[in-house]
Order: sequence, then structure tokens, then C-alpha cells
Amino acid sequence: MDIIYRSTRGDNTPYKASEAIIKGLCDDGGLFVPDRFPRLDTELSALKDMTYKETAYEVMKEFLTDYTREELLDCINKAYDDKFDNEEIAPVVKKGDQYFLELFHGKTIAFKDMALSILPHLLTTAMKKNDINKEVVILTATSGDTGKAALAGFADVEGTRIIVFYPKGGVSRIQELQMVTEKGRNTKVIGVKGNFDDCQSGVKAIFGDKALREELDGRGFMFSSANSINIGRLIPQVAYYVYAYGRMVRSGAISAGESLNFVVPTGNFGNILAAYYAKQMGLPIGRLICASNENKVLFDFFKTGCYDKNREFILTSSPSMDILISSNLERLIYLCCNGDPKKNAALMDSLRREGRYEIDDDMREKLDDFYGAYADEDKVFETIKNIYDKTGYIIDTHTAVAAAADLMYRAEGSDDNKSVIVSTASPYKFTRNVMKAIGREDEKEDDFALVDELSKLSGVKIPPAVEEIRNAKILHDTVCEVSDMKEAVRENLM
Repeated sequence: MDIIYRSTRGDNTPYKASEAIIKGLCDDGGLFVPDRFPRLDTELSALKDMTYKETAYEVMKEFLTDYTREELLDCINKAYDDKFDNEEIAPVVKKGDQYFLELFHGKTIAFKDMALSILPHLLTTAMKKNDINKEVVILTATSGDTGKAALAGFADVEGTRIIVFYPKGGVSRIQELQMVTEKGRNTKVIGVKGNFDDCQSGVKAIFGDKALREELDGRGFMFSSANSINIGRLIPQVAYYVYAYGRMVRSGAISAGESLNFVVPTGNFGNILAAYYAKQMGLPIGRLICASNENKVLFDFFKTGCYDKNREFILTSSPSMDILISSNLERLIYLCCNGDPKKNAALMDSLRREGRYEIDDDMREKLDDFYGAYADEDKVFETIKNIYDKTGYIIDTHTAVAAAADLMYRAEGSDDNKSVIVSTASPYKFTRNVMKAIGREDEKEDDFALVDELSKLSGVKIPPAVEEIRNAKILHDTVCEVSDMKEAVRENLM
């Protein structure tokens, strides 16, 4: 029986998976959600012997039901190839008494590669399946990592263009250089004078602009998204949680059927939501520890039931988590509403109008799978140094937020489950802050001198993603106001 996708906000139009991937965002501004959760059609004990590609197929075939076996396998084989520098694709490593799921072995050394390596293939396959001959314009807002991963995935893909908006001054120097040196002929990168929430809200407004959509439709263009609001981003992320569980069984850390916690550094809520979807499929996940930085809107939500973005936006050392509007949380809220789109839409409207909403006690009871924790900047730097001093292992700032949250949760003694920390980026993406944390930063040194020093300390070869931008030419230097984002899109497509 096929999985059907509908809006979280009331548009009851049914969409097949391929159609939902093409659209990206629902016409009423809602997000696509499956009409039911399929069960994982694999014995838990068998997961330990499966490759990443095999695991990805077992997960995706249950959600993307209108893709044929051949189509899915083709997408998976093209995505998870030698672009990744580790044959396991997403290895689980033990350092000290903590386990880390390394999701940074792809082309752009961040976890976004795990989904954005396959999304272009899912999308182009979907276009063929649905006999659509328009040119797809991918619009993406990024807090640092999605942008480059999307650019790398869609660069020079026939029948597509991609426009990425990022907060100027709100990403690391390495992150910015990765984007503005992109060579793809169909790519455009635009800095925005604002924060990530401004970029994300601007992109959503463009998607919702009916007049602009009709104008571009007449010129042979259609919009889609590479953000995690696209179901084609979210579903591939479910796979690495299933794979990590199998790796933990294989190593003997847990037995098949034993509960396992995941600790996820969280901004837009897509990554941790994928873990929740894995749990709904039957994977024995205990608690999902939602780790926030000083922009702790999610921590406060899980503690109080009130989501309130009316607060100072703080620029931190973990910029990919500097977010106050966690878009994917809407999918969880919809489920907590028992799938009532009117109730969900009212809450989202309150967020739009007042910057806040509050859920009732019945909804709060459905959040027991989650535990909120946060780490301030001092704790992030302390965690990086402590792990390095004890194990020689160097983690990035986002992973440090999660590693600190793991220790906080364990200190509470809520359960005895093993935990896996989701490591979302290579330390090479945030070299200056990582080196500062371990006491090796010289403020006068440029970022690439610090990269060289980090390589010596860690014994890990500098990734090509960093080496190739050392002397690369800046190809994208456009900067605009938030209010000019729509016109920037129009100009780029003229």
C-alpha cells in the first residue's frame, strides 16, 4: 500500500512521494507528512550485517513507495559512492566512554551530505516519472552547511538551477568560502543582511508568492527546495539512524532489541525528527536528546510547552544551530495534534503573528520521547578540550554541544541506555574555534594556517573540501537586503 503525503495545514490534496519531492513545500505553506508510518521490514539482528547502501534502501523503499526498486537503487548507488572518504559512509566510533556517529565523510564534510548527495537524483528521477519538462529552480536558505552541500549536489545537474541564501557574517569563514567559490554553471550564492531566520522566512515567502510562481511558470521554471522542509531531504536522514543502530549491535555495544538513545545537535529540527521517524518505524530508540546552543528556543519549548522566538538572536561558535524558527518542528506538532491540520495551522499562525505559541497538556504528553538540553559557549569549549585531552579526538563545535548534552543527560540518571552522539560536521569547518578551545589558536594566524596546525594535532589529513578552497577564486559576491530576496531571484532567472 503506497504512502501518501499531505499538508500539515489542511490542504488535503494527496501527493505521491515523487510529487511531494518535486513541490518541496505545500501550497498552503504547510509541510508534507506521510499518511502513516511504515514498519521497518528487516529483522533488527540483520541490521548489523548490512552496508549503508543496503540499509538506505530498506528505509527509503518504505517511504518512497512510488519509486521502483531499480530507480531507488540507482539513486542510492549514485549518491553513496567514492564522494565519501570512508567505506562505511557513516561510521560509529567510540572515544573514551562516548560513541560518535560521524556524518561528515562526504564531499562537503557536514551531515547535510548524507541527504543532499541523493536528493538531486531523487528529484530528477521524480521529474521523469511525472513527465515534467520545466527547469527546476532550487531555492535554499542555509545556516552554513546546507548551502554548500546543496550546491555540490545540484551543480551542473541538467534541468536544474540552484540559488542559495546565507546570512552574511553569520557563518564560519570556511563555510562561506565553500559556498562563494562554487563553480557550477547553474549555481548562485547570495549573502543576506540578516540572520538565518530572515533567510528562511524570505525563501518561504518566495515559495508562497503565487504571482511570482505564475510568472516563472510562464517562462518554463518551477520552484523546489533543498532545505529539510523537503521530504526528499528528511527521509534519507532516517537511514543513518537505522545504520548506526546496526553498527552498535555489530560492535557488541548493545544487543538487538535493546534501546539506544541518540543525542542530536539541533537547529532546524530536521535531523532529530528523522530519528523520531526511525523510532516510529520500529527502531528501538529510547530518548532523543535535543541539544541546543545558547539560542535555546527548543530547550525552553521542551521544558515549558511554549515555543517563543521573541528573544535575542545570538551568534555562537556553532552557527548552523543559530536558529530561532525550527521549521521541521511543525511536523512533530502536527503529530502531537493527532493529525489535526486546523489545530496545527492555528499554532503556526500564532507563531507568524505573535512569534510564539503554546501547546496544551495532551500535546505535551506526546513529547516524552524528547529531552531538551543546552550548552553555553563556555561549556562547548570546555567539552572540546576535555575530549581532546582525554582521547586525542577532536570534535567540532556543534558536536561539542551534543557531547555536553550527553553528559548532562547521563548525570540525571534517567535511564541506563547507551547513547550515540550525532557528529554533524568536521572540525575543519570550524577550525578557529576548535583550535581556540584546545588552546592552540593564534589570533594573528589566518584560517588556513590553523587548518595546517589542526592536521598536525589530529593526525587527520586535511579534507579536499578545505584544501581546494585555500586559493580558490571568489565567484559569488552578491549581497542583498532581506526585502530584496525576491527580486534577486527574479533577476537571476531573467
